[in-house]
Amino acid sequence: MKSKKTFGIISLILTIAFVLVGSDAGLSEKTGMIPAARFSDLPLKPGVPPGWVLERNSGNPVLSLKKDGDAVFLHLISEGRSSFGIKKQVQVDIRQYPYLTWRWKANRLPRGGDVRQYTRDDQALQLYIAFQPLGFPAKLKTPVIGYIWDNEAPKGWMGRSPKPGADKLRYVVSRNGTDSLNTWYTEKRNIYEDYRRLFRDVSGGEPKGPTKGIALYIDSQDTKSHAEGQIGEIYFSKR
Repeated sequence: MKSKKTFGIISLILTIAFVLVGSDAGLSEKTGMIPAARFSDLPLKPGVPPGWVLERNSGNPVLSLKKDGDAVFLHLISEGRSSFGIKKQVQVDIRQYPYLTWRWKANRLPRGGDVRQYTRDDQALQLYIAFQPLGFPAKLKTPVIGYIWDNEAPKGWMGRSPKPGADKLRYVVSRNGTDSLNTWYTEKRNIYEDYRRLFRDVSGGEPKGPTKGIALYIDSQDTKSHAEGQIGEIYFSKR
């Protein structure tokens, strides 16, 4: 059943209409940053944030925008067989803006979750960046990088999804069960270098044009346990 999430990440990103917000474009020129998720501009309430699209693979999605001090974040809860995420399109040239930065906090990890295992591929926090398709059909030819907070897989592990038909979905384990729960961590990745390393077997490791979109996911359906996490604002930058 997890393949539904895999194809959902790719297919929905391919079909959402992208609207470039003028203020974001101006901000990038002045600051060298492009927001990918700017929750501080949105109302604090349960449900799907404006400008995002929900995909429910199974179970009942529980999500809301909340505030912690001056920071606004997305709060996600997955119970039992639940699996869901939110997505939107974001177009960024990672050659010009190679750094991806975000803040997140895991409250509860799915029991025994391990991205390397087909039957235990659950995570409390998953941040996906999709790129332009490299061929046809797009569902099978769209490169996607997933930065995840796993449980069992070692930090720094980079590899392919174990799911059938998901050869172009590749992961980076940024955090795991050795990291403290209920603690905010700031991550900064050179996504251009990650792409070159993860997809060096495809087109020489060079992306075909700008990014296609972003997706934020949580699931516990394989382990039938519980997961909970929070993620703050996300942006691309030149340095």
